[in-house]
Amino acid sequence: MKKGLLGTIIAILAVIVVFVILLMSSYNGFVNKEEDVNQSYAQIENQLQRRLDLIPNLVNTVKGYASHEKEVIASVSDARAKLAGAKTPAEQATANEQLSGALSRLLVVVENYPNLKADQQFTQLMDELAGTENRIAVARKDYNEQVAVYNKKVKRMPGAIVARIAGFDEKEYFKADPNATKAPNVDFGGNGQ
Repeated sequence: MKKGLLGTIIAILAVIVVFVILLMSSYNGFVNKEEDVNQSYAQIENQLQRRLDLIPNLVNTVKGYASHEKEVIASVSDARAKLAGAKTPAEQATANEQLSGALSRLLVVVENYPNLKADQQFTQLMDELAGTENRIAVARKDYNEQVAVYNKKVKRMPGAIVARIAGFDEKEYFKADPNATKAPNVDFGGNGQ
């Protein structure tokens, strides 16, 4: 009888050990996926920072040629400040779209200044900015892919149980501003409202 009780205790302990190992493995999987998401998000932040660093030089170059275009230059500076102060992916996405719109308006202004378009510093800055825009797009795509993998792990069983117990919540996607689908209104005739 003692052998049967000892066997039962060993079997129960074995099941508990296997269960603990599975829980630890699942927890470690969440930690790894969360770090992948954080690393991808850091790449977005790196590229946004690069963009923020380029914009003052671009604005100063344009100011030298188009000093009377203060409203457009101010809108770029304001949008840049909003992006610099954004903390969450949603805030950064909205601020990023505002900055993109302000830069688009700046480029429309640049069309009126052929000497500026021919300026080597301006051309170099625009090339760097275009490259940075591409890097931001790639970083956003990579981040959203990592978020999708992580969120699936949080929602699927048995991971959902571990996620709930350990406090792993879904991550936020880096989404475009809903207004990004609307074309900007550009008025070349000076008949603005």
